Amino acid sequence: MQTKRHPLQPSLRTGTFLPAKTLAERLGVTAPVTRRAARLIAASSLMMLALALALPAKASGPDYRTHLAGVTPFADPRQRVSSVQAPWSAIGRVQTELGSRCTGFLISPVLVETAAHCLWLTQPRHFIQPSSVHFLRAYSGDHFTAHARVIRFIVPPGYTPEQEGQSAGLDHATLVLDHPVARPDEVFHVSTKPEDIKPDMPVVLGGYEQNMPDVITADLHCHMTGLTYDKSGNLLFTHDCAGTHGSSGAPLLYQNASGWHVLGVQVLASSAHAGGQAVPLLNSASGTSEDQP
Repeated sequence: MQTKRHPLQPSLRTGTFLPAKTLAERLGVTAPVTRRAARLIAASSLMMLALALALPAKASGPDYRTHLAGVTPFADPRQRVSSVQAPWSAIGRVQTELGSRCTGFLISPVLVETAAHCLWLTQPRHFIQPSSVHFLRAYSGDHFTAHARVIRFIVPPGYTPEQEGQSAGLDHATLVLDHPVARPDEVFHVSTKPEDIKPDMPVVLGGYEQNMPDVITADLHCHMTGLTYDKSGNLLFTHDCAGTHGSSGAPLLYQNASGWHVLGVQVLASSAHAGGQAVPLLNSASGTSEDQP
């Protein structure tokens, strides 16, 4: 089969694209703190979070909609969706006290899935402290449904943020929250099986994106286009959904008679047109992960 190549952000050499129906075969399925100190720490953290929320995005406003990675110039299908209605109510903003932000989504009342590269600090070259990460469920402008702090997160072993092309297929993280922020029936369950994947199946992608970081914007009419691999052989889904910087960590979703289901975690966007790649998140055997204290 012919190898297709296209630039991605961040850079990743694209491998051979395969029909989605081959997925099942490829996956082989078959110190104590005083109360006063605690109050001061909490107040300080909330202040830092408020300052981070107030920081301007790298780009804002409709003028940027014609030249964004992951969006075809002059053909932007993304639209604003309600953060209080399903499936978007299970999505939130992953916000750090340093001002960085990505998208995340609930897979249990206390677990959030996002992109691992969102938690990496290029200087001094290590993952951020979990306590500096917050999840704002259904964030929209000046309000959100719930807020929780991250107490730890789990990243797959072998993921190397400084060599995304080598390990993009492992670029996801599970955040453990300090308290539940939803009921069990309000979250996404990791229930998709490899045999559920169909060629050209309709999917949707939405998150807190670079040019509109305070609301969820989504491409509601796109498709899964195939499979590819990073340089280490880790599997990735490919899709033609519009989604730019900030959509990292967003769920690639599909709907059937039983409701909404997660296919994967958005991690890469095409540099010149709509489309990107997502780390599969399926109900199948997986390896051990590394816990970040």
